[in-house]
Amino acid sequence: MADAPSSASDSSLSLETIRAAKARIGDAIVRTPTLKSITLSQLTGANIWLKFENLQFTAAYKERGALNALLLLDPERRARGVIAASAGNHAQGLSYHGTRLGVPVTIVMPKPTPTVKIMQTEAVGGKVVLHGETFDDAYKHARQLEQEMGLTFVHPFDHPDIVAGQGTIALEMFEDAPDLDMLVVPIGGGGLMSGVGTAARALKPDIGLIGVQAELYPSMYAKINGKQMPCEGDTLAEGIAVKVPGEFTSKIIEGLVDEILLVGESEMETAVSLLLQIEKTVVEGAGAAGLAAVMANKEKFAGKNVGLILCGGNIDTRLLANVLLRDLVRSGRLARLRIRLKDRPGALYHVARVFDQEQVNIIEIYHQRVFTSLPAKGLITDIECETRDRAHLERLIGALEKDGYEVAPVELA
Repeated sequence: MADAPSSASDSSLSLETIRAAKARIGDAIVRTPTLKSITLSQLTGANIWLKFENLQFTAAYKERGALNALLLLDPERRARGVIAASAGNHAQGLSYHGTRLGVPVTIVMPKPTPTVKIMQTEAVGGKVVLHGETFDDAYKHARQLEQEMGLTFVHPFDHPDIVAGQGTIALEMFEDAPDLDMLVVPIGGGGLMSGVGTAARALKPDIGLIGVQAELYPSMYAKINGKQMPCEGDTLAEGIAVKVPGEFTSKIIEGLVDEILLVGESEMETAVSLLLQIEKTVVEGAGAAGLAAVMANKEKFAGKNVGLILCGGNIDTRLLANVLLRDLVRSGRLARLRIRLKDRPGALYHVARVFDQEQVNIIEIYHQRVFTSLPAKGLITDIECETRDRAHLERLIGALEKDGYEVAPVELA
């Protein structure tokens, strides 16, 4: 696709090409709702509207662009098949709709790709080829196979056909919430923001367009602002962890976006947890980036009608469990207290009585007598406990100190 333009690729991206994409993909894509969140609006001071793209069949918006690109292929290219390099949502979206349309789909992934992602892609019909140690290795191999096998390469973000498909999200959002003042959109390679921003600006020229990137991967932010910034590290928002943004999308975003905000890992963790607790919806880190940006910059969005795109819900269950537990720690509802005791009968009983008096539930107790710098008759006890909130935890610590105990909370790194 990237080297052999389709009919939509011959013209520039516009509201017309996005509307054409919407008509083309039709009912094959879930028409996800845009709903106002009363509770998140109260928490942020803005009127928060959520676009639930995590409700797509493959749990991500990437289906839109992938399907639009597939439908624009001529019969000969459909018969030969398509190829892509991806270890995420693009792989699943392209595989699902390719299989549904009878188009052979090959996905090249790096060898270290988690098994669950390989299985998910194969489950919706994609043929997975593992090659290299990094995404760059997989990308180069995919382009090589494209030439050798006569396949059509479908880029995950840097192509007008893909971008037009993603822009259909904005059309639906304005149908449901015509009074939106601002859109806050996650940016990785830039396909989502390019499409959504193009449609939104055409429909409402004065709308605010705010992009969001993870602090660890500020590639588009750096490119637009002419800076050199490192892009590396383990981020919760792996869906937008792109080291090199698209050339096509960069030009569009530079002319459209008012500002790109960077959000930290703890802010995205909190946002994932809030969306699960308040909206009862599961999102991945990238899907929560918009809410994280609003929570961290409340003054910028106060009183505005703000649209957020929950762009994906593919998060590992073990990772999600860790995120939720870490959020309980940050809110003071789960804590580990390190308490110095004297090694004598009844020591643990007496400290447990304080927990009982303060109505605090003890979850785990860890004793340490040997690996400590304390004297031989001293010991360290870590007690993991559950409280109602931060104030309740502070009352417990105060009660322990009043009884003469040395107490230190064990904080998250």
